[in-house]
Amino acid sequence: MIDPVVVQPTITDGEPSVVGVSWAAVTAGAVVSCALTLLLLAFGVGLGLSVVSPWSGAGVSATTFKIGTGLYFVVIAMLSSSIGGYIAGRLRSRWVRVHSDEVYFRDTAHGFVSWAFASVLGAILLATPAANLVGSGLGAASQAASTASRSGPMDGYVDTLLRPASPSAQAQGTDGSRDEMGRLFTSSFRSGGELKATDREYVAKVVAARTGLSQADAEKRVNDVVTQIKVDTDAARKATAQLAFWLAASLLLGAFCASLAATEGGELRDGTSRSRKLSPAMRT
Repeated sequence: MIDPVVVQPTITDGEPSVVGVSWAAVTAGAVVSCALTLLLLAFGVGLGLSVVSPWSGAGVSATTFKIGTGLYFVVIAMLSSSIGGYIAGRLRSRWVRVHSDEVYFRDTAHGFVSWAFASVLGAILLATPAANLVGSGLGAASQAASTASRSGPMDGYVDTLLRPASPSAQAQGTDGSRDEMGRLFTSSFRSGGELKATDREYVAKVVAARTGLSQADAEKRVNDVVTQIKVDTDAARKATAQLAFWLAASLLLGAFCASLAATEGGELRDGTSRSRKLSPAMRT
């Protein structure tokens, strides 16, 4: 009697020949993500211009606009990163003889790498056109309220300081004192500093001489303007910090969405998405 031949399972050592990272798929997903980001950013600028008005009481409030801008950054990151990650997972090469858990990890990594590549690529290539686009939008929104194209950041405060006490009064002096005060305020408040006591006294004397105010009233006007500069500077600092937080949140959510979408795209690529969702009892 002939003994039956027992076939031993083939045991393979080593990794499969297919590389773990499909750079073509990662690059394709990153490029698509960057393009969608620029498209959505252009749409957001147009949408923002339609709701912002330079006139008081018209359009949305500044707080609503800032919150809406932050939320829109999050939406941009989620949409562009999800589509880019999905493309990176769907277009990658199929891994043969690789465990399903390892495939899941690689798909997640593909989405994350695609997001990282898109972030770096966007910072390099899209920084200039995006800045020009946003800058043009903000310039158009504030054009109606702008009175002089060559005005410096402190000219409005200097105008307040040197406003005559009476509308019919003629300001004394020359523009030399205006330029000097503008430079003095700019250098003092550039790094969040404060006017020195001697500078404050000198500015009060100039204001009193040019406006016809008493010395006490001139000093009070100087204190009010200095307080307003501090309030405006602090508001700008807080707005910058809030924008940074919104950008950080959008980047984190973008990384998560890209990784999750890449796993979905990879499962559809291999045809394993349905079997993963079914329970073991349903598959038997």
